[in-house]
This record gives sequence, C-alpha cells and structure tokens, in this order.
Amino acid sequence: MLDPDRGLSLTIARVVQRLQGSSLHSQLERQARVSLHKPEIRLESLKEDIKDFLKTSGWEKKLQNAVYSELNVFPSPCHPAAPPEHIKEPLAYMRKAQGSWEKRILKSLNSMCTELNIPLAQKRPANEQKELLSKWNEMGTDEPDLSLFRPVYAPKDFLEVLMNLRNPNYENGEQPSFRNHLGLIQVPLKVKDIPELKEDFSELSLNIGQLGIDDSAQVPPEFFENEHVRVGQKVLAEQDSAAAQQYVRQGCPTALRADLWALILNISNQPEDILYYEQLKSNVIQHDLLVDSLIYKDVKLTASNDDYYFVFEDYLYQVLLCFSRDTSVLEHFTYSSATPPKSYIQGKLGMEEYAVFYPPNGVIPFHGFSMYVAPLCFLYHEPSKLYQIFREMYVRFFFRLHSISSHPSGIVSLCLLFETLLQTHLPQLFYHLREIGAQPLRISFKWMVRAFSGYLATDQLLLLWDRILGYNSLEILAGCTC
Repeated sequence: MLDPDRGLSLTIARVVQRLQGSSLHSQLERQARVSLHKPEIRLESLKEDIKDFLKTSGWEKKLQNAVYSELNVFPSPCHPAAPPEHIKEPLAYMRKAQGSWEKRILKSLNSMCTELNIPLAQKRPANEQKELLSKWNEMGTDEPDLSLFRPVYAPKDFLEVLMNLRNPNYENGEQPSFRNHLGLIQVPLKVKDIPELKEDFSELSLNIGQLGIDDSAQVPPEFFENEHVRVGQKVLAEQDSAAAQQYVRQGCPTALRADLWALILNISNQPEDILYYEQLKSNVIQHDLLVDSLIYKDVKLTASNDDYYFVFEDYLYQVLLCFSRDTSVLEHFTYSSATPPKSYIQGKLGMEEYAVFYPPNGVIPFHGFSMYVAPLCFLYHEPSKLYQIFREMYVRFFFRLHSISSHPSGIVSLCLLFETLLQTHLPQLFYHLREIGAQPLRISFKWMVRAFSGYLATDQLLLLWDRILGYNSLEILAGCTC
C-alpha cells in the first residue's frame, strides 16, 4: 500500500510537471516579470511581493483552479512498484476483455473499409477543401450518400460483451451468490449500498433545497430559488472552481449554468484555445477520414431526428469532426482502461515505426456518440468554447461509459449498481420484469451509456449533468435509472 506522505509527494510532483508545460505556466512567468517594474515590488522582499501581486491580480486563483482541475481528472498515484498497466486498470480479466473488445471494433472498422474500398484517411482535393470551407457553418444542408455505412457498434452490442464478463478466479473458487445469478452482470465488483450513497450524495437529501424541485410553482421562489441564484452569482464572482463544484450539487440556475460549468472544467477560451480549434478545423478541411462518414451517419440517425437537438446539426458536425483530429485527447488513455487503436501506412502492416493512431484522437465513434455533444449546444454558441467543454466532459466522464473497467464510474460498475439497487429496493418490479422476459438492464443500458441524453427533456438532463459535475462521478446515473 502506498504511504500517504509518499502519495502526496507523487501527486504534487505530477501536478507540477503537468502545469510546467501549460500555457498558464508561461502566463504566470510573464506576469511575474511584469510585476518587477511596479513600484510596490521591493528587492528586499521580492518573493513575497510577487506572491502578493499574483494573489491580488487574480493569477493565484487561476493557478488554484488549474491544480484543482488536475486533481479531479487524474487518478491517485499508484505504488511506484506497480506495473504501468495497473494505472489503467488493476484487474487483469478486465484488461483482457477491453483488449478483445477493441480488436472487435477495429475489425469492424477495417471490414467496412475493405468492403467499401475506401481508405481510412486521404487528403481532400483542392476543390473539395474549398467547398467544405464555404459550407462549414451549414453542413447540415449536405446530404451525402451514407447508405453503405453502418455504425461500428451500438450499445446493445456492448451490453452483450459486458454480460459475458467473468472473473476466472471467482468462477473457479466460491460459488456465485444467489443475487449474482439474477442480474445480467456477473462480475463481483464492490458497489455502494444505500447508506454509502446517502453519505456520498448527502447534498441530495430531501431536507436540502434542489433546483428543479424546490423552485416549482407550488413553492414561493423566495424560499429557495432567489437565494440560490444569489449564492451562484457570488461563486462566479469569486472564480473558484472548488466552490462552483460544490454549488452545482443542488443544481444550476439556467442563466448561470454555462459560466459555472466552464469554471468547474477550468475552461476560459483564451486566444490560444481559439487558435487550437482553428487548427483542428484546418485539419478537417484538408483531410478526409473514414470516421467522418460514421460521424455524419450518427448525427443523421440520432440528433437530427430529435425534437430538441435537430437545430444544432451544424454544431455537432463541427465539434465531432474537430474532436476526431485532436491528438490531445490521447492523453486520457493514461488513466483509461482503453488503448487507442493503431493503423499502419500502406504496405507497412505490423511495422511499429509506421504505425499511427487512428483516428488521431484514438476514439472510434459508435451509434449515439453525438448525443454527448448535443445538450451542450443549448449552453454554448461559440464553436471553440463548445468544443473545449465537450472535450473536457469526454476525458473526465463520457469515456468511462463505453470502456470496460472496474472503476466506480465505469459502465460495468454502473450496471451492477443499478441491478443491485433494483433487486434490493424494488424486488417485485425486478422479478416481474424478469418473468415477462424484459431484463431491467436491457431497458436501462442505453440510457446510462448516453448519460440519459436523448431520453430526458433537456432541462431535466442538464440538472442531472449538474450533479455529475458537482460530484465528479457518474454513479448518480445508476440511481436515476432506478
């Protein structure tokens, strides 16, 4: 077991290392140099005076938010002697299952590539580049022939894989308990019971005000909503990520949600961020990827047919096409159980020096993937900021919904938590559904994989995602499903 002091030292070293390569680090250095010319900075107390300047000018708060963001995203450090793969996933059978699933996805993609005789990537002709650039903001009007393309996989395919997961040690040792035979998930992971959930999600207690409930017409607004809005405005004025995360556990006022989420995710949309988005856009214009057609197909099959989201079709194409080219997304594979798929330059199959990640971000879209972006379009209308928010939501949360792992917010644990809660607290409903051949998880799985996007009205969905951000956890999805 890792010594607490040693763990803290490793965490500090990791955060420092990551921030040293960030734009914030260079900005802080620049501001520190600027402060040297100020009359209140004295040579005899140089260090303390610069610290005071950075604090009063707001840069200390920005540094705190950056550190807090790093602590929220990256897992606690493992013991130095632990093998590297344990950082990604400690259970060997989970790693093996994820590896097999990735091979299956890649096989499906390569089969489509061969059948349609379409390369995985190619440079667009100059006239095509010009045409795409001219219609960048109205791509929804384009009607390409996508009849031959099919989603690489759908949630129901993924569920079949999860249902067949087994721990070989558990199977060969003790007999599985009676409860494990009732649900579809047959792996012995530790999930929380009601007392533990009540403790971890204490701000959702019935005696604490909740936006979306206590601001209803039956309750005078001054009892809750007005005060909640006032506190939210104060949190925004303070620009404190930790305070914002605590605040949204009771829900965000509609007018403050976009700014509060950006504060929690530490997104500021600086000029360099806008430039980065434009570079991704340029990559989309220049190169055609096979996954582009999968993205088009998915948007057409899902968001374009949704009463809430069809108006955002153009935004969805812009964000998802840029996302597929973003190599910074690869960084999340250091703490994800998944591994980015590789492709080889033609004629160099199996030669690692000629291998490249495909798509460049390492994420192959599946049926319903675009629904992770769609609700965010209600909050952010500037493409570069919308893009940054989605990317951060993905690398913090959404990737866990389509990869096999033992993480408490991973889809396997969420499924097991859902089945356990339903069997324990609504046994009659659970048994009835099983008796009529409607296993509860088969019904609810697609809700959880999409984080309820497309299944809840948008105002309710955003209130749910408030809590995901507030608790930095997806476990609430399993509770909502019940």
